[in-house]
Amino acid sequence: MNITHSSQRGALACLSLCVLLSSLGTSIANVALPELARAFGVSFQQVQWVVLAYLLAVTSLVVGVGRLGDLIGKRRLLLAGILLFSLASLAAGLASFRGLLAARALQGLGAAAMLALAMAFVADVAPKAQTGRAMGWLGSMSAVGTALGPSLGGALIAAWGWPAIFLFNAPLGAAVFLLARRSLPADAPTARASRFDFAGALLLALTLSAYALAMTLGRGRFGPQNLAWLLAAAIGVAAFLRVEARGAAPLVRIDMLRDPVLGGPLIAAALVATVMMGTLVVGPFHLSRALGLDAMGAGLAMSMGPAISMLAGVPAGRLADRFGAKRVSLAGLAAMLAGAALLAALPASLGVAGYLAPLAALTVGYALFQAANNTLVMAGQPADRRGLVSGLLNLARNLGLVTGAAALGAVFAAAAGGPIADARPEAVAWATRAVFAVSALLMAAAIFALRRGRRARLASARAA
Repeated sequence: MNITHSSQRGALACLSLCVLLSSLGTSIANVALPELARAFGVSFQQVQWVVLAYLLAVTSLVVGVGRLGDLIGKRRLLLAGILLFSLASLAAGLASFRGLLAARALQGLGAAAMLALAMAFVADVAPKAQTGRAMGWLGSMSAVGTALGPSLGGALIAAWGWPAIFLFNAPLGAAVFLLARRSLPADAPTARASRFDFAGALLLALTLSAYALAMTLGRGRFGPQNLAWLLAAAIGVAAFLRVEARGAAPLVRIDMLRDPVLGGPLIAAALVATVMMGTLVVGPFHLSRALGLDAMGAGLAMSMGPAISMLAGVPAGRLADRFGAKRVSLAGLAAMLAGAALLAALPASLGVAGYLAPLAALTVGYALFQAANNTLVMAGQPADRRGLVSGLLNLARNLGLVTGAAALGAVFAAAAGGPIADARPEAVAWATRAVFAVSALLMAAAIFALRRGRRARLASARAA
């Protein structure tokens, strides 16, 4: 598809802003939870649904929305997603508590369309030789949104109260909508929307919601409620696979998931997200309890990771364009493995520098992997499947984040031998090393999955 240089820049700016808004939707709300609990007079268990409603909607709907974009047109559905996100943001700032939860779920649906279709659009608006840097730029904007959310949210709440964190998105979303209408290329003729697998999409959404609830409810304690949701998710997986195997036009063809060329990068993406969430879970406790930093010092140290991700995204994409996405993906995983292994081995006596230096290597590896792996997966996809595959990539990342918070958080608590708030510094340091030892094993598994996919890709190329 031929587009002018100015249109190309406008389209990439639009896609970047879509990713930024989606990331802000999560991170900006976390800082408002105490204020929302006071304003509405609700408990922590109730107010956490302000975040969970958004995350559940994004996680459970991103694959279905991506596939629907393939069928009815990516541009059309992306515009609808931006508009829905903007209107839901406006409603969230004016609603009662129950209305706020409903608006956050609608915001999540809009964000799911923005995330899945922004990545799917890259091949339509960026030259093939620059796909890596475009993917890297999207990764940088995601990091900007994650890092900017808490500080921006705090400033907005201090100036105008909690409604401002939601109302802020409405005019910004309207501007992105207008930019998208002007800059995104028109949709090509697509298959009829009646072929969309509604039964499969519903089953997948319910299954993913059950899994996310199993991993997030209970405030870190895995009890009967979590087990019930996990059992429901397992039943949902079995039902989904059965429906997809028998469907004439399935949402996700089962052979796609069995194919190591696609399955390997998806598994690696989930494992990488699991490890990165582990760093966010462990970091504040290690810095404050084991290394003795105050809240400001710990916050500054924790900001290093998002800062590196912001700065390294585009250079990582350039490396993927120059040296090949396969090599750069593996190099990123190797750097993450080295960083995790050092964090597992180095003693706390080395101080803050002994923690941040390996963490920097791990974060640079993450930036390399993210840009290159997204390029590797999306570059070879036909136009009528990019939305679906982009949705699967985003799903793998979200599932990794949810699993990392629960599983690595459980490893941390078990290794500390008791409540973290009462644990001795030595126990916290030991628990941190245990988490990163598990993280190193996960990175080794990610390398194996990606190399297996690479061997399958080379065998397929030789056969062709």
